[in-house]
Amino acid sequence: MTGVLTLEAQLRLVGAALVGIGLFHTVLPRLIGWPSDLAGTTLLTRQVVSAHLFFIALTCVLLGLLPLVLAPSLLAGGPLGTALLGGQSVFWGTRWVFEFAVFSPRLWRGDRFRTAGHVALSPLWTWVTGVFVAALVHVLVR
Repeated sequence: MTGVLTLEAQLRLVGAALVGIGLFHTVLPRLIGWPSDLAGTTLLTRQVVSAHLFFIALTCVLLGLLPLVLAPSLLAGGPLGTALLGGQSVFWGTRWVFEFAVFSPRLWRGDRFRTAGHVALSPLWTWVTGVFVAALVHVLVR
């Protein structure tokens, strides 16, 4: 199989998408109105939210760099690559579950921007999780 449909290419694309998502977190708070939402909270709450947002962004970038830069090594079937694929599968699979089981539809229903975000993120998390699970299965059945 050649082109973008290969597992290696899909891993690289997922990696690029995750790096992009991490970088997107630099503008996300303003897009969804967090400064005004947090204005009435304590300084501690604002700083904790900012710190968590930074670490979520950093996590997305770092977890994205792994498949973007090291896709062949991840698919080689070694113990470290297999463990990393397993961890990514669990991590992003859990994020997928949260999209449907934890985040209330009340957060996005009736708001065009947030509905668009939900509609876009649902297939994104499905794709990201699916690629990592497919890669993990690939190395486990070799």
